[in-house]
Amino acid sequence: MPKFALPLTTIARERSPVLCEGGFTLVELAIVLLIVALLIGGMLVPLSAQRDIQNINDTQRQLASINEALLGFAADQRRLPCPAVPNATGIENPVGGGACTNNFDGFLPAITLGISPTDAQGYAVDAWGNRIRYSVTNANTNAFTTAGGMQVAWSGGLTPDLRVCNTAANIVAADCPAADRMTNSAVAVVLSTGKNGGTTPDVSNIDELANWTTSNDRVFVSATPSAAFDDIVVWLSPNILYNRLISAGRLP
Repeated sequence: MPKFALPLTTIARERSPVLCEGGFTLVELAIVLLIVALLIGGMLVPLSAQRDIQNINDTQRQLASINEALLGFAADQRRLPCPAVPNATGIENPVGGGACTNNFDGFLPAITLGISPTDAQGYAVDAWGNRIRYSVTNANTNAFTTAGGMQVAWSGGLTPDLRVCNTAANIVAADCPAADRMTNSAVAVVLSTGKNGGTTPDVSNIDELANWTTSNDRVFVSATPSAAFDDIVVWLSPNILYNRLISAGRLP
């Protein structure tokens, strides 16, 4: 044997490939697959649900923008517009304001306000294409919809009287108890009837039925969204209106 030579068995051992004993256990693989499944499931939200969420967000922004349009109109015209009547066009009725024909069950007069989007008749529509409702107080002998009317009635005190409640369960005589009341002095209410706005509301849901009524009452409901109640309601605070008119030099 040559000097320094290694035994053949040693050489064989050194040249043999090293076998890796690492890898995933079945438990680890199961956990990884579960995480992947959860991630994929989160991305597979039904397209219709995604569209509904987007429509809700778009309509909420739209109603906030409408409130701003109403404030701008009031600062310019010294009054709020009357609602548009059903089955006509998106123009306030009567034109020029005064005693409105549909204070509590009319539609937003998009043509009068110069806003969009609208349907073919000029009524403002929400993200589902349904007409947006609009109500305005007739307090102080129609002072809020008569040019200069708020200024004339200012010294005697303005008393807007639209109500918004968080449930219809306890509404009696066009009002709700203080515990359910979100406001009892709204100047105007702007309302989207939501995804089901073009159909009959769920008759088992009294909150939604309260907003569908055409009995000329001044009470509206803004409740927690649910499968049966999908109305979106905003209202115009008298203090915000007065502040805008004072800043514009229209009040007092």
